[in-house]
Amino acid sequence: MIQSIFSGLMYYKEDGSAEPDLAESVESDDSKVWTVKLKADQKYSDGSVIKAQDFVDSWNYGAAAANGQLLQSFFDPIEGFAEVAEEGSTIKEMKGLKVEDDTTFTVTLVAPQSDFAQRLGYSAYMPMPPSAFKDMKAFGEKPISSGPYKLETWSHDQEIVTVPNEHYNGPRKAKNGGITYRIYLEDDTMYNDLLSDAVDVTDTIPPSRLSTFQDELGERSVNAPGAVFQSITFSPTDKNYQGEAGKLRRQAISRAINRESICKNLFFDSRTPATDFVAPVIEGGGATDIKGAEVLQYDKAKAKELWDKAEAMQKFEGEFTLGYNSDGPHKDWVEAVCNSVKEALGVKATPKPFPEFGKFREQITNRKMPGAFRSGWQADYPSMFNFLGPIYSSAAADGKGSNDADYKNPEFDKLLAEGLSATDTEGALAKFKEAQALLMEDLPAIPLWYQNSLGGFSNVVKDVKYAWDTTPIYYEITKE
Repeated sequence: MIQSIFSGLMYYKEDGSAEPDLAESVESDDSKVWTVKLKADQKYSDGSVIKAQDFVDSWNYGAAAANGQLLQSFFDPIEGFAEVAEEGSTIKEMKGLKVEDDTTFTVTLVAPQSDFAQRLGYSAYMPMPPSAFKDMKAFGEKPISSGPYKLETWSHDQEIVTVPNEHYNGPRKAKNGGITYRIYLEDDTMYNDLLSDAVDVTDTIPPSRLSTFQDELGERSVNAPGAVFQSITFSPTDKNYQGEAGKLRRQAISRAINRESICKNLFFDSRTPATDFVAPVIEGGGATDIKGAEVLQYDKAKAKELWDKAEAMQKFEGEFTLGYNSDGPHKDWVEAVCNSVKEALGVKATPKPFPEFGKFREQITNRKMPGAFRSGWQADYPSMFNFLGPIYSSAAADGKGSNDADYKNPEFDKLLAEGLSATDTEGALAKFKEAQALLMEDLPAIPLWYQNSLGGFSNVVKDVKYAWDTTPIYYEITKE
């Protein structure tokens, strides 16, 4: 949805390569100071011109502590971020951003990062117009667009209607009359509507149809490796998972989960047991040589041994609960994981459903979610770092990003920084693998499996493509 109505400096092609969208160029001689030039006469959906100042204002807004933005950590590489992001800070502008003229601005990073330009297609870096800062709530309800579509109507919890943005003149120009996003509470209902051509495109297949959807849809089905990783994260405020006993307990739970059985018997091999923290479609992902990765292997005896060792240090209080949003296809696998934990450890393990994803995430964001909860990551841009930094770095903890476990490890942060500043891909991947070894030891989240890109489309649309990150490329789709 965000990618449809907004554009960034770059966009990602079907194969994951980054190409200019609003940018004319993003260049650097040293990977530390970057010069960004915008294409001339790019406009928002209200006809106003997109300017370099809009990017600087939007990035500063996203980084400033006072604004409490959940993508704040994505601005961490920029010089001056630490000062504006510090809790209680009244500083609102990063010194690393400078407007040169209406179509040019420079970005100075704290250290060289060779993949910086590649990141700039992600939504955190997309611009907002000056009017947004006058009333951000109103802008959130009816945003002014910079992308191929604009918002026509929004019936909350029912549907979102978009139409082509006539002022957009970039490489993603819509080839259809608009997209209506219909919101379903039940995936089976959605799938039945797909079969009757009442739904045109989906990137979700209900668990109940995994064994049959390819036969039912034929060439209109999609099943391919995707940039999606599923995991379990633990509440940072739950005493059961704190300290050395908590670490052992997380390791025990990981050993107690029979990933292979669940992937085969429940997901019909549309999932693959995880061997690391990065989806294998990403270069360096799906690694099988991470130190300590044996903690992801099912072993009932070892699981019980680790659990008993934790119990000798600190008694477990209550029961193991696993939270999830029931408006997504999670119920069956959450129950399977709970049964696996119960069987291996001899503890009570209970699924904890939340009816809506929004309410589920609200509990997590406010650090009110007890026990464990389902988590995961769909790549923002095709980089190994993107599966590590935004989820486990100290900069992304405490509500400043997606580090829902509030995991903080200075050595992990150091290895990430060294990986980003490496001058060659091989050196970067080596540092990121070292960082993953620390995650295997600490397990702020337990990797479960990599998820295939699944989906399908109706008989009345054509030119349907699914991008590297598993999402349909809506602007390409045409309708009979």
